[in-house]
Amino acid sequence: MARLLTGHVGMFKVGKQLFTLSGPEGLRQLSELGAKIFLDLKYHDIPNTVAGAVRAAVELPGVELLNVHALGGRAMMEAAVGAMPRGPNRPRLLAVTILTSLDGRALREVGIQGTPHDRAVKLAKLALACGIDGVVASPHELRAIRKACGPKFLLVPQGIRPAGSDVHDQKRFATPAEAIRDGANYVGVGRAITQAADPVAAAEAIASEIARALRHKN
Repeated sequence: MARLLTGHVGMFKVGKQLFTLSGPEGLRQLSELGAKIFLDLKYHDIPNTVAGAVRAAVELPGVELLNVHALGGRAMMEAAVGAMPRGPNRPRLLAVTILTSLDGRALREVGIQGTPHDRAVKLAKLALACGIDGVVASPHELRAIRKACGPKFLLVPQGIRPAGSDVHDQKRFATPAEAIRDGANYVGVGRAITQAADPVAAAEAIASEIARALRHKN
């Protein structure tokens, strides 16, 4: 799939399935294709453990983005930031706010009060205060997070689905054009490409939609 899509997408997201199966060797093979990598492992543990994981992750080939869970709290996020290298060419660290598969009822079941929107914005503000570079969030929260966290904060929405495609298990989703309009820096697309009958055509259609949205926005 990576060989097929090289040159048609800007970055490959490596999640728990591939990393569990292939580990650093999988990243090395992707990196040899010239690919940039978003290491989407969502670290969520005690601060010392997360700091160690971040120090290891930034040494892996090709990693441009990696993430932790904002729900791990201030001490954990600050430890993750402290484990990052310095300099303009370093990878960027993101914090996951509220998973796009969760709605208000699901949050209440685990003891989190308030709407997903309000919780996501609050977690984004906490992540910014901890020195995190940006957040992974639902596209529904992009405008509010941009307003709360400023123009330099990276916004990486998940749950992106082209118009007419299957939404799968996403509860809070949007089209690529809507995400760009609302301030996304990156657009995370998974199954809408990987499970398409023609993944290259699907990727190119999404890239064209993003380009049109950027022209309109500018």
